[in-house]
Amino acid sequence: MKDLGELHHFFRMSVQRSGICLLLSQRQYMIDILARAGMMDCMPCSTPVDTNHKLAADGPLVKDEFGFCSIASALQYLTFTRTDIAYDVQQVCLFMHDPREPHLDALKRILQYIQGILDLGLLLRSTPSAELLVYSDVGWAGCPETWKSTSSYAVFLGDNLVS
Repeated sequence: MKDLGELHHFFRMSVQRSGICLLLSQRQYMIDILARAGMMDCMPCSTPVDTNHKLAADGPLVKDEFGFCSIASALQYLTFTRTDIAYDVQQVCLFMHDPREPHLDALKRILQYIQGILDLGLLLRSTPSAELLVYSDVGWAGCPETWKSTSSYAVFLGDNLVS
């Protein structure tokens, strides 16, 4: 075993130490996703999803299905440090087997949101509490197409979001 010094990068995550805090960021990874999607110069938006409607399974087929799936898959890895997009990415990924134009529009909306949050990350700080707290929520029959329910959760160790 060899001591490699302080941690700076780990699985495409940048780690910055500041006193007793660690900032985990995937800034370069987000830039790479935007570049791959051809959206480096897009206008940022304030929310990752249009809150007024749910995604439906209809509409014209996406011309580049492989590109859609590639970007959607890349966004799944991004949710490790950007928990705010986890639900929206999951909703887009539901249609990876048969992507339509409305799904591509939703994917582009997430990318526009990412353009505005490039400098944000996940802050982990030392905390005296080792208490494990779990919050969960369920949306019963929330999908207008299938009437399936959706659920979500957040796990905190002390003051730090860990899952």
